[in-house]
Amino acid sequence: MERHRVDGQAAFVLHAYPFRETSLIVEAFARDFGRIALLARGARRPRSALRGVLMAFQPLELSWAGKGEIKTIMKAEWQGGQPLLTGKSLFCGYYLNELLLNLLPREDAHARLFSVYAETLRRFAGEPKEPKESDIRCFERAFLQELGYGLTLKHDDKGQAIDPTRYYAYEIERGPVRLREVGDSALAVSGKTLLDLDAEDISNPRSLLEAKQLMRTLIAHYTGGKGLETRKIFLELQEP
Repeated sequence: MERHRVDGQAAFVLHAYPFRETSLIVEAFARDFGRIALLARGARRPRSALRGVLMAFQPLELSWAGKGEIKTIMKAEWQGGQPLLTGKSLFCGYYLNELLLNLLPREDAHARLFSVYAETLRRFAGEPKEPKESDIRCFERAFLQELGYGLTLKHDDKGQAIDPTRYYAYEIERGPVRLREVGDSALAVSGKTLLDLDAEDISNPRSLLEAKQLMRTLIAHYTGGKGLETRKIFLELQEP
């Protein structure tokens, strides 16, 4: 089998863990190749050119080669221009990475999702206090859409336009189902929330809360009920 080489690929590190004595296995998200596994030989050595470059949430340019499931990094360059994430922004960045690691198939290119991810990280880095929750909800929506789980937000299950004054139960196989009463469903979502989410304008506090509940339910379904570690840690930090 011919050895395959890729040069100058825009990428982000999602996760890295030690391999043998001096190397790392890196899970990366590349613009034209999706989620890929890479071997960073000697990256843990003090004088390695890769040491200090393979940072999460920073724009990188990677080159790699190989013919197996795990390719070998040949070169890595930091592209700069983006502050390091800190505080809540750092935590939210880890949440995005955990979503990608859990649901994004290996070597399945998603150039649009890559752009959305990069822009969301730029927003996180640019927030003076803490990231906007609406940015997280918009990323989740784009993420599910790219995976083929796009939300139906403009029409209900009968094809009728969403009424912003009415409430709906969002059923995964059917989409929004109009409710007679709010209490008819444990997860009632207002038509306004669905339309705000479609327009990616979730500034209304009620829409933001309902969108969070909706996304949490959908992601739990697609992860098979697997609890995300970042969410567990966040809940623990909120306890008195």
